[in-house]
Amino acid sequence: MRTPTKPHRPGSAEMPIMQVHHAAGALDTATRADLARRLTEVLIRMEGGANTRGGRAFAWVMFSPFPQEDWWVGGATDEGFVSAPGRFLVTVTIPEGYMNESQKNDVHAGVAGSILAATGAPQPPEAGGSILVVIHEVPEGNWSAAGRPISLERIADSVGLSREGERFAWSRRYFEAKARMLDGAGFPGDMGGVLPSQDRAGRSAKNWDAR
Repeated sequence: MRTPTKPHRPGSAEMPIMQVHHAAGALDTATRADLARRLTEVLIRMEGGANTRGGRAFAWVMFSPFPQEDWWVGGATDEGFVSAPGRFLVTVTIPEGYMNESQKNDVHAGVAGSILAATGAPQPPEAGGSILVVIHEVPEGNWSAAGRPISLERIADSVGLSREGERFAWSRRYFEAKARMLDGAGFPGDMGGVLPSQDRAGRSAKNWDAR
């Protein structure tokens, strides 16, 4: 049986997020809009293809222009060590336990491909060497919206990702392994870091009482 999804609450700000650092003046308005659209599609695929209102409300793309004189590459601010279409540093923020290695590799390729396509740059290997992508995983319980922690379970419900599917099953296996590791190492049960439904605090208290 499929777990019913919870309706998305308008105005909630969640994840994932892409922040595109680029040289000031490198992207005009039309190019920036096209790139934002392309990156949004990458974000939707990252969410498991949940092309829903809730899924799109989570798909944040932000642009941060930097003056070229503040961005040094190889000890210089010119283009001597920069590949076309220019310097880009894209940070991708995702919840912990949401993506396996193959899915992360798809993000790296999708972001670089989006920048190359939006800027009209030649395709690799001629270009793209200065497009850097860094994926940050936020530990479970360390992200909030509207003053409440955002769990991976809540995200799955909001974007319409079935808890019965393989994507969420992988995440559950990840957190089950993490819970066993924390239990085995004697970490406090109330430190968080696992899915709310796993109730590690209650399990640890029972284990302590049995000693």
